[in-house]
Amino acid sequence: MKVLGLSFGRKMKNCEILVKQALRGAGNAGAQVSFLRTINLRVDHCIGCGACSSGMRAGKQINCCLKDDYHIIEEAILDADAILVAAPVYVLTPVGQFLNFANRFGPAHDRMALEAERDKRTKEGTEPLDERCLHRRYIAYISVGGAHTKNWVSYGLSGMHLLGFSTWMKPVGHIDAYDMGCTGSPLLDNDLMEQAFNLGEHIAAADEDTGWFGDPGYCPVCHLSHITLSGTTTVECPLCGITGELIVEGDEVRVDFPPEQRSRSRYTREGLLEHYLEIQSFGAVAGPKLAAGKELIDTQLKEFEAYLT
Repeated sequence: MKVLGLSFGRKMKNCEILVKQALRGAGNAGAQVSFLRTINLRVDHCIGCGACSSGMRAGKQINCCLKDDYHIIEEAILDADAILVAAPVYVLTPVGQFLNFANRFGPAHDRMALEAERDKRTKEGTEPLDERCLHRRYIAYISVGGAHTKNWVSYGLSGMHLLGFSTWMKPVGHIDAYDMGCTGSPLLDNDLMEQAFNLGEHIAAADEDTGWFGDPGYCPVCHLSHITLSGTTTVECPLCGITGELIVEGDEVRVDFPPEQRSRSRYTREGLLEHYLEIQSFGAVAGPKLAAGKELIDTQLKEFEAYLT
């Protein structure tokens, strides 16, 4: 098992300490470990050019056309079997560099698009995709926030999950390391350091039957507790996109997510296929609309282009 530790935080600060402690646990369990600090790398935001997907469909390997350090992190992930990733929370969500990377890596390595391309190339007998792109990986997240009040880091872990689901990684655990402002350093919190070490041991032994490490949450797939209300007892996990029934028993609240919903979570192959087919249907719906409205669109685009130039 090759376990990669990624820190999107500052050098030798909280994120890096916790990731390295988790890597110590993974190494103790027999994994081959490596570490990458991203803060000195330049990771620009996605510009939506589509070069990664159009190039792949043209028979090339997946390649982002932006000339920055994104490829260093991408290659490190492709060479790994499991990922331990930590990111700081400054304003409710993971730091921007992490989101920049996730927004580029996930869509470019969308599992269903890759499987469709693999099958097409196999049928045509053309150059196969880099086999690493289709490797099933395990991932665990460490969200690190300074706030003593937990709701000031409320989107830390959910934002970090953006890295894993479109690429069909299997999440095996997470740690919400908030209150670092009062703690001072993870090195002063023996329980937190032990938790990080155990998370590393856990991911080093991961397989398809591996259970969850950490707070179980309400959702049985992503193990987060964010719930979207609908005005009825039917509620949704906004990360996984699955619905369940809210059940209140006295002062206790739980959500029952039936098996058919769990199987279509964004973290499942079935859920990703559902979304992929939805995207593939866009052309048949929007194409005739765009063709019929071409003259109107062209005229109004010229007006918008001239406005506030």
